[in-house]
Amino acid sequence: MSALLETRFPDWRLLSRGKVRDNYEVGDALLIVSTDRISAFDHVLPNGIPDKGKVLNQISLFWFEKTARLVRNHLKEHRVELFPETLRRHADVLRGRSVLVTRLRMLPVECVVRGYLAGSGYKEYMKTGSVCGLKLPPGLQESSRLPEPLFTPSTKATSGHDENIPYSKVIDLVGRETAGQVRDLSLAVYRKACEHAESRGILIADTKFEFGIDGDGVVLADEVLTPDSSRFWPKETYRPGGPQPSLDKQFVRDYLESIRWDKSPPAPRLPDEIVEGTRRRYLDIFELLTGRKLE
Repeated sequence: MSALLETRFPDWRLLSRGKVRDNYEVGDALLIVSTDRISAFDHVLPNGIPDKGKVLNQISLFWFEKTARLVRNHLKEHRVELFPETLRRHADVLRGRSVLVTRLRMLPVECVVRGYLAGSGYKEYMKTGSVCGLKLPPGLQESSRLPEPLFTPSTKATSGHDENIPYSKVIDLVGRETAGQVRDLSLAVYRKACEHAESRGILIADTKFEFGIDGDGVVLADEVLTPDSSRFWPKETYRPGGPQPSLDKQFVRDYLESIRWDKSPPAPRLPDEIVEGTRRRYLDIFELLTGRKLE
């Protein structure tokens, strides 16, 4: 089974090629194709994960549908048979991994929501008793559930690491009204998703959202609650006090830490067992959350 690492469509203008997605201009819309590339520690790895792009695309579609009453999203069409004819010629590549979306003015903020104390948040708490400047009760353990979900925004770095920023900086970047909207929408979507996920035996430890602006205001965009952008933990094995088994990209990060890669190029190639283990986790979380089989 092979992974789709890159797309080339000479009929359309390639606007950008990100760590995972290839974005093309199609009239007044944007075609987003989710490839099977995988990145870790700010580097794209040499080999991809078969079906990963389909999981990211289709799980985002699931969440767009489930949260549509809470927030508008950028989706125009995901059914390839309803794409313009010039796109339908490439249905074998596009089906299941592409969407046509509204072009937006994207906000320069990553909207991170944390419901549990993990990752960089736990490291910061151990040093300062706070996460992103927000004071927390003493005595919390790694993976502890937080008293309330926290909105902990960061910059959107074009290269290198995103950097955590205080809410006051979000106001400076996008204005007070928009800052309040993206904070409240991020927390509302996270809570809605957690309620559904827990009913399916999954805890969402944290996630990040992106928003853009159109003529009518704030719009949810990009990917939503995927195993690339979120930490998913099985509820039945959850025990605070240490790291948790995960159904997300953490499996790849853990492998790269285990081989002591110094996180500088060139990125190492993933062995077959890590590729298959990652693919299995992505398919598992998709089926658990959606109750569907991958298209």
